[in-house]
Order: sequence, then structure tokens, then C-alpha cells
Amino acid sequence: MSAVATIPVNPTISQRLAGLEQGQRLRLALGVVLLVAIGIVGLVMGRQAEWRILYTNLADKDGGAVIAQLATLNVPYKHSEGGGAILVPADRVHDVRLKLASLGLPKGSVSGFEMMESNRFGMTQFQERLTFQRGLEGELTRSIQALSSVQNARVHLALPNQNGFFREQQRPSASVLLSLHPGRTLDRTQLAGIVHLVASSIPEMSPTAVSVLDDTGKLLSTPTDGSGSIMGADAEQLQHVRQLEQQYSQRILDILEPIVGRQNVKAQVTAELDFSQTESTTESHKPNQSADASAVRSQQTIESTNAGAATPPSGVPGATTNQPPAQASAPINGAAQGLAANGQAGAAGGGKRESITNYEVDKTIRVVKGATGIIKRINAAVVVNNNVTVNDKGKSTSTPLTDVQIEKMTALVRETVGFNKDRGDSVNLLNAAFAPEKVEIIDVPLWRQPEVLDLLRSFAWPVGTLLFGALVLMGVLRPAMKALGQAPVASTAASNVRINQLDAMESEMPERPQLSGPGASIDSIQASAGEMQLEDARKLTRDNPAAVANIIKTWMNGEAPA
Repeated sequence: MSAVATIPVNPTISQRLAGLEQGQRLRLALGVVLLVAIGIVGLVMGRQAEWRILYTNLADKDGGAVIAQLATLNVPYKHSEGGGAILVPADRVHDVRLKLASLGLPKGSVSGFEMMESNRFGMTQFQERLTFQRGLEGELTRSIQALSSVQNARVHLALPNQNGFFREQQRPSASVLLSLHPGRTLDRTQLAGIVHLVASSIPEMSPTAVSVLDDTGKLLSTPTDGSGSIMGADAEQLQHVRQLEQQYSQRILDILEPIVGRQNVKAQVTAELDFSQTESTTESHKPNQSADASAVRSQQTIESTNAGAATPPSGVPGATTNQPPAQASAPINGAAQGLAANGQAGAAGGGKRESITNYEVDKTIRVVKGATGIIKRINAAVVVNNNVTVNDKGKSTSTPLTDVQIEKMTALVRETVGFNKDRGDSVNLLNAAFAPEKVEIIDVPLWRQPEVLDLLRSFAWPVGTLLFGALVLMGVLRPAMKALGQAPVASTAASNVRINQLDAMESEMPERPQLSGPGASIDSIQASAGEMQLEDARKLTRDNPAAVANIIKTWMNGEAPA
């Protein structure tokens, strides 16, 4: 009986791993671990965005306003562990900051008199005064920031320490720094209100000790001298002239742009103004008029009577004294009435009458004060572009204006600026072709454009992960998997050879080659056996070429057969 050996046709994974060397097993395990780690990291990084800090240490009010605006903009956000920072995706940090800055966020918190509530035990007098000053500055800052035109403000107070031993005490002063919203300005009344607000909040502070500046360092408040008159009137006059010139230039543009089109007309106006102040006083008197047409200023009448009593004689005794008095004549203007003679008075019963009348003198006083800022002369210079027409092919043609068009436009400009020939005004309108604006286009390489860089940054991590995974797969796993597929085959071929040898030795009745006949020779028998072995080798080559190739490779390397 011959023993039949069972040959495994499909080896298991454990058998394949058992056929590998120790170095190959370690390489295979390392490749699998790296591949799994790369997959996990890629999955996590693909789902979670990178977070960056947007703002830190915000006040509760500013933090709430920022979060509300982020929700409106559909921007994801989260807080840090301590709650002191707001985080947003890294690719949107700068964009979100610019959008919030355009909305005036965050505004920043200003501390006022609530700083006095945190006084600690053992605080010195200097620290108390400093805390009070900071609180007062904060309160003034809040009040100034309440104005619609003010975006941000800072107040600096100089409060000297008052000492009763000094004869001359130092006066407090203040400085205010303003940051206005884009496109907004403060007029003189608003600036005066800010100065008055600060000066009224500090005891014994004069409005002249308050300085208001903008964020460019320009002094907005107008200083005054000791008498209260405004200093720097020249600057006011120059500003008035500039505003008047801009107003006339804008009028010219408004009247000509509908005719020639926008950006096809340029205008400049120069105005000469007279800011001198003149004052004249005139006093005139009219001649005396008749009594009926005159105005009575005052009138006085004195009258006395002495009835039944004869007037005693008076004067120097003699013939002249006994003569009756002559008839009195009244003055020209009737200012006084005649007196009756003593004799007539006595005859009429005796009496006396006086009348005094004063008339008003006609007088006129006229005071004339000339206005300031009177226009002395206006010069206007206007340049108009040629007519530009574009045909169907997109070619532009420039055509000069006609004399009639220039004359009509000049007349419009004269009427717009209020042309006065007696004043010496002049208007000059010129027609010329405008030079085209050269727009310099900077050719940025494709690999340096911001969009391409952002795209490369977004794909850098996924592509890098895939490349690293492919490197691990091709450099580590592939050789290990190839060795895992070849090792069991070689062992199977070797086991087949050993099994055939055992079968040949243990077989009781080994198969003999069929003899040709009784007369066959030994050479023919050996040839038949060799042909059978060759046929078996060919069959093994056809059935399992990999095993045969492995055996031949082993022979060529000089290794002992398994």
C-alpha cells in the first residue's frame, strides 16, 4: 500500500506570513501601520478646519457685537478654552477683520468712574488722584464718542496739584484727540461744543486751555486771545476762499458734464475777495422850517394877574416916567410874547403873562459798516475734451468742437460764475484732446497670483497626504506583499519534492516504466525512464511555472535545495 500525502492547494495568510523572513514581516507591519495612520490623519484634517485667533480679551459688549456680526456674515466661530479669544477658520481671518473694521467693530471699552469702585486698601493719595483723573478722562471720552461723527476719541487732562501756599495757582488744561468716521467732518459749532463740554467738566478750566486735534495731527479748535476774539483769521479767510472756488468749479462741471460727458471737462476757478472792514458815520442837519411844520420840543407859559389894585408908579420920577410904554413887538419865530405896559396892565385890572416855546432841531446820524468777503474778481479756466465717437468696429475718432459750440459753452460758464465785466472777471474756455490715461498692468506670474497660492494652500495637505501614502504603499507595502505572495509558492514546491521522494521510498510497489518486451535492453529501459522524468518536469513547468522558476533561481544562486 502506498501512502498518499495531502498537498495544500490554497495556503492561508498565516502560512504565507510564516514563509516570510523577520525583516520582511517588520516591513509589512510598518507599512500597514503608516498607511492606516495617514488615512486617519487625512480624514481628520479634511473634516476639521484650521482655527486662528480673531480677537482676544474683548469686553462683553464688544464680544457680543462681534459674535452677532459673525452670525450675520455666516462665518463659523468658536471660543477658546478660557473664553478669552474668538476663533475663526484660518483662511477667513483677514477677510473677517476687514469686514468688522468697516462696521466699526470692536469699538473697545472705556473705563470711567467705575474704576473708583476697585480701590484697594492702602492706596496712597497720589494713586487716588491718578485713578480719579483716569476715570474723569474715561467719562469725557464716552461723552465725546456719543457724537455721530466721532469714531474714536481720547482725552488727556493736566490737573495740577493745588497748593494754598502758592500765590499763582496753575490752571488745568486738556487735549482731545478725535478719529472721525470716513467722509464726516465737524463744523465750528460742534467743535465749540466739545471744547465747552471739556472745559465745563473741570473746575477753573478756561476754554482756551482745551486743544482739539484729529488723527492726522491737525488742530481743529480755534485759539482765542485774551479779549475773546478769534485768532488765526487768515486761516478762516483762506478756507472761505477755497470753499467758494470749489463751489464755482462744481457749478461749471454740473452745467457742462451733461453736454460733453463725465471726465471730459476740467475747471478751475480763482476768486479774489476783499476782507477789509469799513465803517462810516454821517450826521446831517436840515434848515429851520415854519412854525406849523416844526416839532415842539418844550413849551412853558407863565401868567399872573392882580385885579383891583393899581400898579404903583415905578421908575425915576419925571416926565418920562409918566409916559405910557410903547407896544411890544414879538420875535420872528414867535418864541416870546410882548408884555403889557404898566399903565395898560393897571387899566385892564393888572396882570403878567410869559410864554416860552423850544423847537427840535432836525438832525440825521447814519452809520454804515461794509461787509467782509466781497468778491473783487473771478477768473475761470475750463478745458473741454474733443468729441470722441466709436464706430461699429470699435475704433474711436476724436473731433474738435466747433466755434459755435465753444461760444455757447463759454456763455454758460459766464452765467454760472456770475460774470461781471466792470469787476474785471475773465472766463477762458479751451478745447483740446485729453491724453489717455496709461494703466500700468503688472504681469504677475501664474504661480505668484493670490488666487493660485490660496488654491495651492488648500490642496497642499490632501495632495501631500496622498503622495506620502503612495510612497509608503510603493516603497514598503508592495515589496512586502510581493514577498508574501512568493514565499508560500516556494515552500509548496519544496514540499511537493519532498513528498514525492517519500512516496518513492515508502512505496511497496513502485511504479515501473513499461518495458517494450522481453527482448528490451537496459539502455532502452533507461531511456524510457529519462523520458518519463523529462515529461514530468515539463508537466510541472506547465502546471506551476513559478515554483520551477524559484527552484532554478535557487540553483543559480548556489543555495542548497530545500
